[in-house]
Amino acid sequence: MKMKLKKGDKVVVVSGKDKGKQGTILRTMPADNKVLIGGVGMVKRHLRSSMKGQSAGIIEQPRPINASNVMFLDPKSDKPTRIGRKVEDGKIVRVAKKSGTTLS
Repeated sequence: MKMKLKKGDKVVVVSGKDKGKQGTILRTMPADNKVLIGGVGMVKRHLRSSMKGQSAGIIEQPRPINASNVMFLDPKSDKPTRIGRKVEDGKIVRVAKKSGTTLS
């Protein structure tokens, strides 16, 4: 099944420890059905210095979240909505189900 979410989409997390948080998709992983969202699902990673100039320490970075746990935010109402598809001028376009807005 093709993933309906794309890089740059504004989404909200609907389940899990980060429920209710909003962010923008940084990367999609269709093979694993996961998305990477900036500022959501942060994990701490211990980093060892591997070169002379690089410093060691603990860094925070986002981890991938299953695409089923996020919902697209409607551009008009700013509420979670599903995404549908429609044919316009011979092209398939994404459409927000709640408001009917055509998406890029």
